[in-house]
Amino acid sequence: MSKEGRQSAIKAMPVRLGGRIMLSAPGKKAKNFKGTIMRLLQYLRPHSFSLLIVFALAVCGTVFSILGPKILGRATTLFFNGMMDRLRGVPDAGIDFELVGKIMLLLTGIYILSEAFNYLGQFIMAGVVQKIVYTMREEVYQKLTRLPLKFFDTYTHGEILSRVTNDMDLIGSTLGQSLTHLISSIVTVAGVMAMMLIISPAMTLIALLTLPLWYLITTKITRYSQKMFVDQQRELGELNSHIEEAYGGHIIVKSFGNEEKVIQRFKEINERLYDAGWRALFISGIIMPLINFVNNMGYVLVCIVGAVFVIQGRIAIGDMQAFIQYSRNFKEPIIQFANVANIIQATIAAAERVFELLDEEEEKADSPHALTLFAPRGEVKFENVTFGYSADATLIKNMNIAVKAGQTVAIVGPTGAGKTTLVNLLMRFYEISGGRITIDGIDIREIKRGTLRGIFGMVLQDTWLFQGTIRDNIAYGKEGATDEEIRRAAAAARADHFIRTLPGGYDTVLNEEASNISQGQKQLLTIARAILADPAILILDEATSNVDTRTELLIQKAMADLMKGRTSFVIAHRLSTIKDADMILVMNEGEVVEKGTNAELLALNGFYAALHKSRFAVEEAI
Repeated sequence: MSKEGRQSAIKAMPVRLGGRIMLSAPGKKAKNFKGTIMRLLQYLRPHSFSLLIVFALAVCGTVFSILGPKILGRATTLFFNGMMDRLRGVPDAGIDFELVGKIMLLLTGIYILSEAFNYLGQFIMAGVVQKIVYTMREEVYQKLTRLPLKFFDTYTHGEILSRVTNDMDLIGSTLGQSLTHLISSIVTVAGVMAMMLIISPAMTLIALLTLPLWYLITTKITRYSQKMFVDQQRELGELNSHIEEAYGGHIIVKSFGNEEKVIQRFKEINERLYDAGWRALFISGIIMPLINFVNNMGYVLVCIVGAVFVIQGRIAIGDMQAFIQYSRNFKEPIIQFANVANIIQATIAAAERVFELLDEEEEKADSPHALTLFAPRGEVKFENVTFGYSADATLIKNMNIAVKAGQTVAIVGPTGAGKTTLVNLLMRFYEISGGRITIDGIDIREIKRGTLRGIFGMVLQDTWLFQGTIRDNIAYGKEGATDEEIRRAAAAARADHFIRTLPGGYDTVLNEEASNISQGQKQLLTIARAILADPAILILDEATSNVDTRTELLIQKAMADLMKGRTSFVIAHRLSTIKDADMILVMNEGEVVEKGTNAELLALNGFYAALHKSRFAVEEAI
């Protein structure tokens, strides 16, 4: 199973919070819980006043809610005493409906105020949370733009997206809901306990007798069921990964006739998922019936003892009613508190992952005196350049290259020789370990990165097109490009004809993966984009590797015109791409082992000649 498949498939365990189903990731714990909380609190600090108001509103709403049963009990006592006095024949005995009405009116007002306080607190908290998440997302997005290419080579796209989306959403939902629920749970437990003690300490002790048994059942079964949920999510992840791979490569599956194998594999994983899911739901489903049984036993004991106390006149019947309500509601906030604690643990782990991204080492800052305007002729030099992707593994050692303005330089060599690395160093995607790279005699580190990269035009082997119109994709190479400029660039790249044959022409919308046009057509659009940018220096990394021979010849003519007067670096494996280059750099294991023209290198009968015979002989014969 792929790394992305595992990450995207591991979902959260459902837990109930205040009547709502929320998510908490099982088994995910923060490495530095205290440190992450302290850092997260830094985002809350600017909103301290608003949070104080939220806290006060949550306390008020909970306190008013707690007072309700006690006040309702008073009305019940008035009814009961009035009826009993009348049955005993007490003169002028009866129910004081006026007083009962006032109590009910007071009770209605209290409940309205309680809900109003709760709603207002949630409303203010929602605004605070959105501001905090907005700030964090801004920081993360800006951070991503400052991170070196090494970071994106280290982490998968799925991992990065998970931190930017899933982890941020979990932080937002927790701050927005769990904090207020946490406050209300704590206040409710304290308040209910106080009211129960006021009514009857003896009955309170009886109500608390079931708490250890309830806690034991919850912790034991939850610990076991959590493992079952982890197994379920693991199997779900493998199933999702299998489906993604099978249907993403369905053409290959069908081509090799492996449909039955794919179906059988699906059945095996699906059966394991069924078994894991059944066990997880069965085990977790036992918790509530057992808890309800224990609670009901405690409820029965409270009712029996309470009835005796009422008969003995130790407590009023209204207080008995209120106590029963309190005892029934006492354990709900404890369950809420446990669930919130679980969610907060997962949230802190998510926040830690976001902070890890924010703490990643950034690209070295541009010099304050770096050039912001630069119009080079195109003379490029590598002077004793040394580079390695890690400190203990040097790839390029003391490289020296001198390229005159306007020259076309072809870079050839076996896989892993360092061809693409050379280009990455030229554009400062990576920082060199030693030496320097100059353009027109100016060290590229003395030029702002945005300015430096703006002088290059790139066409890569792996085409990148975004979802949008063909016109927008070509115009990406030049801000404010006119329709005429876009058409000229497309015509120069030999793309205008196929674009006009499409139903929407230049307004044809490419889908998310641009799969509604061919691979060769994608490459033509990226070349048109580079032509429109009119760069000073061209970088072509296997620019014609995905087009047919006829299209390649057309592109070669267009590129020949485009490269006139421009310094061009061409990474290619096809002889037709490099035979007319002004200079060929032959690379092997990070070093330039030979350089010269095609004829000069063949005459040397060295590394290039051997490469030429093994790789280009068939092509040259054709």
